[in-house]
Amino acid sequence: MKISILGTRGVPANHGGFETLAEKLSLYLCKEGWDVTVYCQNSGNNQISETEWNGIRLVEITVPGEGPLSTILFDWKATLHSLKERQSILTLGYNTALFGIFHRLFNLPNVLNMDGVEWKRKKWSASARLWFRLNERIGARIATHLIADHPGIADHLTQRYGKKIQSKLSVIPYGADQVDRTGLETLTAYGLTPGKYVLIIARPEPENSILEMVRAYASQARGIPLVVLGNYSETHPYHREVLNAATDEVRFLGAIYDREKVQALRRHTALYLHGHQVGGTNPSLVEALGCGNPVLSHDNPFNRWVAGNGNYYFNEKNCASVIGELLDQPHLLIRAGKFSSDRFNALFQWPPVLESYRKLLESCVKQPNEALKNQTFPSLWPSTLLKTPEKNPND
Repeated sequence: MKISILGTRGVPANHGGFETLAEKLSLYLCKEGWDVTVYCQNSGNNQISETEWNGIRLVEITVPGEGPLSTILFDWKATLHSLKERQSILTLGYNTALFGIFHRLFNLPNVLNMDGVEWKRKKWSASARLWFRLNERIGARIATHLIADHPGIADHLTQRYGKKIQSKLSVIPYGADQVDRTGLETLTAYGLTPGKYVLIIARPEPENSILEMVRAYASQARGIPLVVLGNYSETHPYHREVLNAATDEVRFLGAIYDREKVQALRRHTALYLHGHQVGGTNPSLVEALGCGNPVLSHDNPFNRWVAGNGNYYFNEKNCASVIGELLDQPHLLIRAGKFSSDRFNALFQWPPVLESYRKLLESCVKQPNEALKNQTFPSLWPSTLLKTPEKNPND
């Protein structure tokens, strides 16, 4: 069994959700006896080298710079290199899905995770949004099989590209590690008390509702701090607006990449605020559920399915009042935290996620490209769990 994983910055994971998935999956497949290759992006002068990490073959491709154009160049070079390998492909993300045309021409099966609806993100220019829409369309049509990490993404793809793609579309949610306990050293270092702060972990971008949440929190004294993780700069217009909206009760800790520190901050928060507006199964929200956090999320179908109807939701008008109601009624937070743990155990643990990927990729490796297209892969999750929960009447 051989597979090449494309579309991420590489492993070990140091960047985001897809890198974590690539790490977890490649280690899992390697233990199952698979020959796994992961393409890794580094900064440099257009060189390709090979190393090994925990039995996984790493193809290190260096490209100049760090921005989107560098990533496109990396994906192009990874695609060309993968054509020589003549083995099945797992591509995480559709941002350069048009390069998959070459996998199709070479009759190499390519399973494509369709990620979120990237072209709806406010941060992108009109030309970038056009690029993403083009690649979403091409990827949906030419990939051997599609993975949606959220039922809403599956619905989006079916509505845009027709029911004919349903036979090559599987829903496999994202996973996370369950965190039952952590040390308190991190909290002590930042002067925090367990259960006496509220937490936001998100990139400082408009579609993540950072400004709305900070304004809402700062609208009145709360008695405990709001802790915000992420890099904020006074020179960036949106960042500056967020910083100016904060009061002394809002603390910006910067970007923290140490996993144990982030888990400790998550595990001991009184309430987790999640403002993502553009969907898919967002890794940070799943990780909050894995820590048993009570969650207050931006009200949209993507977040409602992930966090479920036992958590709470806000819009721009009611965010401040809902925060106040939850902090004033600890029993609501306890109940929501218990629900988060149950929701996580039912849907988002790594073992069934990785097993679903293995079964799908195994079929991909064993069967001809055309035969795979006509197969339907049953979900490991009950169909009732793959529906968006109805609104909680207590919202």
